[in-house]
Amino acid sequence: MFRVETRKSGLNSAYVILDLIYHSTVRSIRRNHRHALIGLLSNVLQTIIFLAVFFIMMTVLGMRGAAIRGDFIVYLMSGIFLFMVNTRSMAAVVGAEGPTSAMMLHAPMNTAIAIASSALAALYLQVLSIIVVLGGYHVAIAPVTIDDPVGAMGMVILAWANGVATGMVVLAVKPWWPSLGGIAQTIYSRANMIASGKMFVANTLSYTMLKVFDWNPLFHIIDQTRGFAFINYNPHNSSVAYPVYVTLVLLAIGLIGEFHARRNASLSWYAGR
Repeated sequence: MFRVETRKSGLNSAYVILDLIYHSTVRSIRRNHRHALIGLLSNVLQTIIFLAVFFIMMTVLGMRGAAIRGDFIVYLMSGIFLFMVNTRSMAAVVGAEGPTSAMMLHAPMNTAIAIASSALAALYLQVLSIIVVLGGYHVAIAPVTIDDPVGAMGMVILAWANGVATGMVVLAVKPWWPSLGGIAQTIYSRANMIASGKMFVANTLSYTMLKVFDWNPLFHIIDQTRGFAFINYNPHNSSVAYPVYVTLVLLAIGLIGEFHARRNASLSWYAGR
């Protein structure tokens, strides 16, 4: 009898937490726009602008010949989509409500639920944007063929997880240095504009140039994605294991740091600011 009641209590608690994550995710999606569709359209428009800018830049600079043999727009999408998933998920986690937020006064709300909902909201918007842009290109311009869509989707999830893990580290430091969030987001997104290597094909880089980029997990993720997307491209200078290991390490550091910050959080930290 005791075991049955304990099991029911555990299931009820899990249901309450999942329900709370769902509603918090919806709230995170509608944080900037009251209507979720407006937020989606805004994200899609930003993605299209990114594509247009890089298409014009690479055409003007004569870099189209250095791309993978196949659809040039799909080549650009493979880099820009993952860049946006990674940076947006990092920004979403950094912007999640902390232990001193007024929302934490409403039980059973906690920081874990706030972080999970922010991360899931970012993933939802980015995946939906990818589907809309790819679908629009497929219908209106040219058919899109992905050699291994399951593998490519796995890399999207890995890019999201890496962004979440990076955001967790910044979020853990944020209570001690409140202005770090905005600074870290700006530096991270600006650095990854180049360091992610989305404009280059890893197999064509020299050893010296490769060392400039291969420290970055996102560089490996984007290169592996192109291996899944294009049938005639086999990535030799990147791996899936490296970003997975880096993500797990960053996530562990972030969880430990966030736990310590939450245990020591106080509203008085911000009293003199």
